[in-house]
Amino acid sequence: MEDTDKMAVAERRAQNRRIGGDRRKSGVTEKFEGEERRSAPRRQVVERRRLIDPTTCERDYSGDEIEFMKAMDDYKRQSGRNFPTWSEVLEVVRSLGYTKPEHRLPVEQPSAGL
Repeated sequence: MEDTDKMAVAERRAQNRRIGGDRRKSGVTEKFEGEERRSAPRRQVVERRRLIDPTTCERDYSGDEIEFMKAMDDYKRQSGRNFPTWSEVLEVVRSLGYTKPEHRLPVEQPSAGL
């Protein structure tokens, strides 16, 4: 980097953009004529419940499903990846001992009356 480039970067960093005052136009006389969408009262901030997965509520899971969910949770905690790739999911499935069968069975579709 040349000396002039270093000086320009240093000057930009030295300026504090928060001190310059309000850059918005002052004295705007136009009245907003659109619909006010902020009329609802503000919601209270609720502490997030990180340990409860909302997609798993109110359902009875089989032992295999629970084992898989726990294995995925362990993998995510150990690897630090909240959103594993499909290759990583396959790695977890294989670590549980699952293999591809020689004869494929049709996948059961969930019933519509859940």
